[in-house]
Amino acid sequence: MDKIKILVVDDESRMRKLVRDFLTKAGYEVLEAENGKTATDLFFDRQDIALILLDVMMPQMDGWEVCRQIRTYSKVPIIMLTAKSDERDELLGFELGVDEYITKPFSPKILVARVEAILRRTMQGSDEAVLEAGGIVLDKNAHQVTVDGVPVELSYKEFELLSYFMENKGIALSREKILNNVWNYDYFGDARTIDTHVKKLRSKIGDKGEAIKTIWGMGYKFEG
Repeated sequence: MDKIKILVVDDESRMRKLVRDFLTKAGYEVLEAENGKTATDLFFDRQDIALILLDVMMPQMDGWEVCRQIRTYSKVPIIMLTAKSDERDELLGFELGVDEYITKPFSPKILVARVEAILRRTMQGSDEAVLEAGGIVLDKNAHQVTVDGVPVELSYKEFELLSYFMENKGIALSREKILNNVWNYDYFGDARTIDTHVKKLRSKIGDKGEAIKTIWGMGYKFEG
């Protein structure tokens, strides 16, 4: 069986080697790119890359532009790596459809755990592959969402969030529970990550966004 392929994009060779060694040990095949242009060329040439680890600051083409180009054609999971923690950068990443956002320095073991969590959720099947509620139809296998028959483009995390809401229709969900189930790891940040994604999700599904009710001081509930 072919190994799952992960593309590591970073202009620092030592960082690439560190990440490559841990991912290889975990059983993945690692492809490397030292700049944004090489990364996009490699991604579109290969067509079999399952996940991208993408540094923000790089020569020739930065991580944001790489993300923009790839998101035009693909929903492949993208984890952004950055040397600084800036709320504006984080929000920009989510706007572009980034799935995770990790600040350097980080624990390679935690990075591998996040990679495994995303891939597990991306690749696993489901007994209930199609969810329907109030005109929203979510097809897990095809990774597609329609609202009243009209296709809606969602990022990977927005898709996972809507899926979790629909699977738990009528149930009050705390932000902590949403983070643990949708992000699938212990999150040491704050609730802005969820709130940002919910705001984007509501906007994209139009009037149906009213089905996602805010429970003040707690979280959200889907009443589609």
